[in-house]
Amino acid sequence: MTHILVLNGPNLGRLGSREPEVYGHADLADLRAVLCADAPSAEIDLRQSDDESELIGWLHEAVDQRVPVILNPAAFTHYSYALRDAAALVTTAGVPLIEVHISNPHSRESFRHTSVISAVATGVIAGFGFDSYRLALVQLLRPMPALE
Repeated sequence: MTHILVLNGPNLGRLGSREPEVYGHADLADLRAVLCADAPSAEIDLRQSDDESELIGWLHEAVDQRVPVILNPAAFTHYSYALRDAAALVTTAGVPLIEVHISNPHSRESFRHTSVISAVATGVIAGFGFDSYRLALVQLLRPMPALE
């Protein structure tokens, strides 16, 4: 069984009630249900924290266990060099990490236009609501070609 770690940063525990015009009305339990339904043969380990150090610890866990990651860094996207360095540990270990966003940060306030995570992520998917996560899941479940 494929194990995939789905990490969510600050304030995403408030999905469903936080700015529904931007993030929709569904919450993390709904996201878990969608991802589990899309990949019944995968173990979806969905977590959320407002604590930067906890997210970093989970990324270290992904490196040690070689578990692919879907990461929505939320506000940490724009300034957390510590989270960026932990994400880089994942990808330099050869473990895929896909950065996702529910909204399109480039269509929002200018401070949201810069991601310190994107440069070290395997890929970035944004602006498709929960489908951003679903698209990342599809990619992680595809057989990865051998690099030469």
